[in-house]
Amino acid sequence: MDTIDERNVKIQPLHAGWYSGKVAAIDMLRLDQLHPVISGNKWYKLRLNILYAQEHNFKTLVTFGGGFSNHLIATACAAKKAGMGSVGVVRGKYDKLTPTLIACQQEGMQLVFVTKEDYNQKDDKVWINDLARHFDEIYIIPEGGANEPGRKGAGLINRFINNSYTHIAVSVGTGTTLAGLRNSLPAEQSMLGFVPMKQGGYLREYIATHLNPGKNENWQLLDSWNFGGFGKWNTELITFMNDFHNTNNIPLDIIYTSKMMFGLRELIYSDTFQPTDKILCIHTGGLQGNEGVSGLG
Repeated sequence: MDTIDERNVKIQPLHAGWYSGKVAAIDMLRLDQLHPVISGNKWYKLRLNILYAQEHNFKTLVTFGGGFSNHLIATACAAKKAGMGSVGVVRGKYDKLTPTLIACQQEGMQLVFVTKEDYNQKDDKVWINDLARHFDEIYIIPEGGANEPGRKGAGLINRFINNSYTHIAVSVGTGTTLAGLRNSLPAEQSMLGFVPMKQGGYLREYIATHLNPGKNENWQLLDSWNFGGFGKWNTELITFMNDFHNTNNIPLDIIYTSKMMFGLRELIYSDTFQPTDKILCIHTGGLQGNEGVSGLG
């Protein structure tokens, strides 16, 4: 498939006034600039999966997500680039397609809508095998790329991260990226996972299960800044996003990175960090999720 040019990625320092000298520095890894659609961590979670599928002559990628899933649209676009078909199993029924789902169809993805009850069986082998009978030569990628190739691929983000950073902040959806990075980064670097849904602590078990020996340390999940739950927001968050953009010239997405940076700022101003700490925030992309959100500048 066409290669994704990593030269588009840069590390951008945040304006010093944003953190007012509370820490030594805060930088943002702009993975959102990797590709307009296959942006952020999505490419890294997909690349080894697609390579495996190609090497084993699979013709179609099948994956899972909701109506605003960055993973779905990234898979649709990546499959098209790779000359493969794609099928998206979508949680819930929609009287009107979301902009994300419309974009998936435009990239050639076939959408299959299932009830939330059926969707919850997506990891059941019997249910998966029944689904597979309807398509030819399929390779199944779990929701969010949450498998071993996805975790290993996410670990490759470490090439952008040097040892000068004391803390790495990343948004957490399935835990795949955090697990991959924890395995590939020195254990001395603290990892902060910001979960944008209520009671996101349930992901601790999944993440811990997939960490290499000696790597299940110096990481934590934070779910206090969920703004009512996954995919929910309010005017306070939108105001924060606009102010952040105006100050740092970096757009945040409404689902993940906005809540991460909101939470990080609160931690900074509650003196959680040392003045000598240096923090790297990973922008995981997903800006397409902002489409249709009113009030964003």
